Amino acid sequence: MDNRDLAPIFSEFKEYKNIDRETMMRILEDVFRSTLIKKFGSDDNFDIIVNIDKGDLQIFHYRECVPDEEVTDPNSQISYSDAIKIEPDFEVGEEVAEEIFMKDFGRREILSIRQALATKVQEYEKDNVYQKYKECIGEIVTGEVYQTWRKEIMVLDNDNIELILPKSEQIPADFYRKGETIRAVVSRVEMKNGNPVIILSRTSPAFLERLFEQEVPEFTDGLITTKKIVRVPGERAKIAVESYDDRIDPVGACVGMRGSRIHGIVRELKNENIDVINYSSNPSVYIQRALSPAKVTNIIINEKTKKADVYMKPDQVSLAIGKGGYNIKLAGKLTGYEIDVYRDTDIENEDVDLQEFHDEIDQWIIDALLEIGCDTAKSVLSLPVEDIMKRADLDEETVLEVKHILKEEFE
Repeated sequence: MDNRDLAPIFSEFKEYKNIDRETMMRILEDVFRSTLIKKFGSDDNFDIIVNIDKGDLQIFHYRECVPDEEVTDPNSQISYSDAIKIEPDFEVGEEVAEEIFMKDFGRREILSIRQALATKVQEYEKDNVYQKYKECIGEIVTGEVYQTWRKEIMVLDNDNIELILPKSEQIPADFYRKGETIRAVVSRVEMKNGNPVIILSRTSPAFLERLFEQEVPEFTDGLITTKKIVRVPGERAKIAVESYDDRIDPVGACVGMRGSRIHGIVRELKNENIDVINYSSNPSVYIQRALSPAKVTNIIINEKTKKADVYMKPDQVSLAIGKGGYNIKLAGKLTGYEIDVYRDTDIENEDVDLQEFHDEIDQWIIDALLEIGCDTAKSVLSLPVEDIMKRADLDEETVLEVKHILKEEFE
């Protein structure tokens, strides 16, 4: 077998594997040097020349020509009688270069070379994928949904590398079919059983941060920075931003003209409600902004316990708490304070419009109460349970729950 018979093997890995020329040459040389060590015991006196373009490889064995009776190391010395068989002009003391051909290797050695080459290429590719995505942690990648399972989705990137999006990293409203395009942030990269595992996330705060950076050029230009992001994926998110240039309104830049910039992000996050807040080093101001859209009348802060007592008008309490309590929970996480909301005692006797409780009471229930003339919290509380059940056609459990919510407003 001539060394040029390796051309098909070269082309197989050169054309179908994502390996650069220099790396391929190094892999080939490593494989053949390992074979030479097994066959001759050492590769010290061998020179390997690889020509990827031609699919050619040459191996030369360099030895010193010595008299026949003085050969002590066959790997570094060649007898005069053997040297002149290669080239009649060789003399004692000269360096003899003998080319090693593939026919000098056995069939098993040839198969071993091919297998070792395949193994080396696979190891390189796996390591290459691992290093590539290790550097991409926290960055957005785009891929195509290849397979969907109950607990995870397999995504293929442009190089057909497999990426995993676990159910726990999906927004609750996410639903994808095979072939659809998906965007997510690289959350972590692991090696399992020698194979790289790339985990994606759409629930990470980093995903929201990267989306803003793509939509708002001021982030890339360094004019606006993100201070902190907190999320309840698919429900609500708060992002605190800051600008070191007084001429730039960071909130306005993030939202865009008529919401042009933020709308695309909201759609990507399945209509997640996003509050963009101007960061402040003043805790009182920061907490007040974090509780938006509710309006605060007074704040008492305890720096030692990191607690904040917030007072506001009764009609603002439900806004501060938000649907499912998400607004106040996220405000606390964003500012780092435990926030308690209280009604302003100076206006204790004021009533609250029933519509202000839309975040805690379903709209169809509010509509039913409005139809019987109950348009404020106290008007509902003043009626007996049985009377409301009969007139509004509501069950006892619903009426009791509504009264409980309304009572809390005045306690």
